Amino acid sequence: MQAHLPLSFADDLEHNANWFGQTPAYVQDDRQITHAQLLVRARQLASALHTAGTRRQERVAMLAMNCIEFGEVMAATQWGAYILAGLNWRLAPPEMRMMLEDSSPAVLIFEAQYLPVVEQLRAQLPGIRTYVCIGGRTEWAMSYEDFVATGDPAGPPQRAREDDIACLIYTSGTTGRPKGCIWGHREYRHLAQVDAWLSGVEQTERGLIVMPMFHIGGMLISLTLHVRGGTVFLHRQFEPGAVIEALDRDQLTFLLLAPTMVQMVMEHPAIDQVRGDKLRTLMYSAAPMPLPVLEKAMAKFGDIFVNLYGQSEICMYALTKSQHKPSGTERERQRLRSVGNPYPNLQSRIVDEQGSECPRNVPGEITARFVAQFRGYWNNHAATLETVRDGWIHTGDMGYIDDDGFLFLVDRKKDMILSGGENIYSREVEEAVLRHPAVAECAVIGLPDPKWGENVCALIVLRPGTAEPGEQEVIDFTKTQIASYKKPKRVIVLATLPKLVTGKIDKKLLRQQHAH
Repeated sequence: MQAHLPLSFADDLEHNANWFGQTPAYVQDDRQITHAQLLVRARQLASALHTAGTRRQERVAMLAMNCIEFGEVMAATQWGAYILAGLNWRLAPPEMRMMLEDSSPAVLIFEAQYLPVVEQLRAQLPGIRTYVCIGGRTEWAMSYEDFVATGDPAGPPQRAREDDIACLIYTSGTTGRPKGCIWGHREYRHLAQVDAWLSGVEQTERGLIVMPMFHIGGMLISLTLHVRGGTVFLHRQFEPGAVIEALDRDQLTFLLLAPTMVQMVMEHPAIDQVRGDKLRTLMYSAAPMPLPVLEKAMAKFGDIFVNLYGQSEICMYALTKSQHKPSGTERERQRLRSVGNPYPNLQSRIVDEQGSECPRNVPGEITARFVAQFRGYWNNHAATLETVRDGWIHTGDMGYIDDDGFLFLVDRKKDMILSGGENIYSREVEEAVLRHPAVAECAVIGLPDPKWGENVCALIVLRPGTAEPGEQEVIDFTKTQIASYKKPKRVIVLATLPKLVTGKIDKKLLRQQHAH
């Protein structure tokens, strides 16, 4: 029997440089870097970090929007066995400080636009020994290119091993303070390879990443494209018109979008003019896709959709291209509301409050264990013990498995509404409200109620050009779709719904804003 061959992301960088050296690794606007060039830059930057005193498994923090430099820093940390800690650039300075204090990096690499923030935080972060500025310099921060130039093109004296930690992926903080998920080279590489296999990624792939690279979606799918030697096109952030323009201009074959992003792309006036005929995979993740949006998108692009379900700690289920059948039987159409079947060799159970496995079609908490899962939370042993029990990750998501083995999400455990002793799943109410012709977006939350415990509140965004329906009209409409006790007691019209960088609606913020 063949022995296990221990490999790290450093081996992927070398493999791509050797076999696909002239293929672009990253493309951003009119800039690009090939796989051969990426290996050279990774080694030299890893050496520069070592020259600056950074040692194996010390943290290198990155504060930047999507850019080629982010890809280079990621590659350098992967080569030199440093731990990359990506920072959410949308956070307020106190939140950023908390994340930096938690990860305690030796180096902070940041874009010049964040100079005022970093200047403000510097005095409170004595542990950071080296500051590097992309696109600028100060007396206390070396310019990025000058810093890279201090390194040896041959690389640092150490190289990453599969047991090393590759990165810290911070959770979005939808249910509390963000936690740093520890991902090792072994687990993260395995996950990227499985995602590539499930999505049919090829070496000729030209994939667009608009999700932020500090998040598991943007970073993981970049690596998924790279484990096959493909090309990653980078947009600084999501803009639907720019995505549509890039489809034909860049001959894109692969797209990763959150469902809210798919909806915005499909509603953009330029969508009818785009061919997108090279596109062979449209992956959506981060949240369930409303059925009308999915059907419209499939009518435009065909049977190229893949739904991946997971979170920062573990990726678990996939609804593959062949399982997307909007014109199939009623049973097959129902599956479009699911997140599919488990990843190969992943074990999954739905459990009740006592930890007993639920029967088919009965909702409970989704738990799973996998060879490719996070190793725990950085500096947070208590949270690790709460999430990982006997090797099983307790996701905090509620769902049920149907008779055919498909997983259907019903809610986040903390988003479930308890009203008058009844469990009400916000996603079910959202789907009902979204069927109203005037409603473009909907978020359902529970608001405190002295009599019932919680009341169902629907926050909606209207479709452009539609007349605003009255609150009672929406409530009465919802009653025709679901049981009366689940209907909203309040309907609030908003201009927009607040969203996280992943495209998820920020329900935590909505509850704070409307709890009074």
